[in-house]
Amino acid sequence: MSGERSEQGLPGTAPATLDDILDRFPALAPPVSTAGAAVVIVLRDGLDDVETLLIERAEQPSDPASGQVAFPGGHVSEADGSLATTALRELEEEVGLTRADFRGDLRYVDTVLAVRFGLRVGVFATGLSPEAKAPTARSADEVAHVFWLPRRALADSRPIERETMRGPSQVRATVFEGHILWGFTRRVLCEFFGIANRDEPIGPVFPPHLAEPDG
Repeated sequence: MSGERSEQGLPGTAPATLDDILDRFPALAPPVSTAGAAVVIVLRDGLDDVETLLIERAEQPSDPASGQVAFPGGHVSEADGSLATTALRELEEEVGLTRADFRGDLRYVDTVLAVRFGLRVGVFATGLSPEAKAPTARSADEVAHVFWLPRRALADSRPIERETMRGPSQVRATVFEGHILWGFTRRVLCEFFGIANRDEPIGPVFPPHLAEPDG
């Protein structure tokens, strides 16, 4: 699989086990010139389903992703030698996980466009080792909560009003234990697991006072 497939191309199958999921992807480290940020889909075997590690970002007025549910990750740095370096650095900074906590190599999934931010994001995946330390929020200024989302939760969605790049609109969202997952993160996870994604706006795209008059 190559980053050339960009925002079109995550696979649409749903392998049963964590190893089956990860085996689809190569251990690559694309250069930082190919994206502006990198994130990691961290997986583990839950009691009865594969689970994904997610964070809820701290409320910060200066952060356009303030309060959003997201993957651990962040913007590239000039010192990063590759997108994989960015992903690993951000993973440790945000939730304290390192290569020693993985059950295998860091796998490159794709490079995906986060439309709302106009940012290309390198997406990686890895499995958590049974001996790994528990991920925790390392900085309250960046991460408010850390939680695990079962794969099956993505099959359920509801309309939620959110501020989008085109104004307030209702979008499809997954709500799990009070956490609201929508937009880029939900889209990537649905495609990663091969779950039908209906994340398009379902209400008016523009607020009423900006809508063009009929005729």
